[in-house]
Amino acid sequence: MTGPADSADAAGAMRVDVLGGSPTSDELAALIAVVTEAYAEESAGATADDASERTGWALSQRSLREPLRRDLGWGRFGG
Repeated sequence: MTGPADSADAAGAMRVDVLGGSPTSDELAALIAVVTEAYAEESAGATADDASERTGWALSQRSLREPLRRDLGWGRFGG
């Protein structure tokens, strides 16, 4: 087989170069079917999850403080 850079022609079809032996057309068809199925399974499983998790940036941030209770006033200051 050839490398990925030179294996696709203009139509997008893959090219298989047989470097040794003389496989029959049935053997080549079986090879292509197996490789195509393996590629389809791998590409289907390689999708990213849509669930958004908290990023490292969000985890490192302090949470906002609670708003001041204005009804208490300054009288509770014990300093």
